[in-house]
Amino acid sequence: MYQEKIVLCGASSYEEKYYFNEDFSALPEDVRNELKILCVLFVSEVGGILTLEFEEDGTLCFQVSSQENDFFFDEIGSGLKIKAIQKEKQELFASLELFYKVFFLNEEIEDA
Repeated sequence: MYQEKIVLCGASSYEEKYYFNEDFSALPEDVRNELKILCVLFVSEVGGILTLEFEEDGTLCFQVSSQENDFFFDEIGSGLKIKAIQKEKQELFASLELFYKVFFLNEEIEDA
């Protein structure tokens, strides 16, 4: 149904733009707003481009890139910021992965 990676959302410090994949418009507005704030704050702090992407198996990944001549991009800060966000927003990301697996990969989820 989908290619290997599906972009959920992203932001660019170069274009000062935010992108949200409309295939995920069924997500609650609060979740969409939280994702927007997360992405925009991330690129405003460390620079570059951030995208949140679903892997083929439904795992949500952070992808960060920068332009080759961007000497202001903080690569070390980027990695530290991602680790902090993943720890702080662990429940949100787990919910997004479950949403993706159920509604996009059509996986059956067993009750625990």
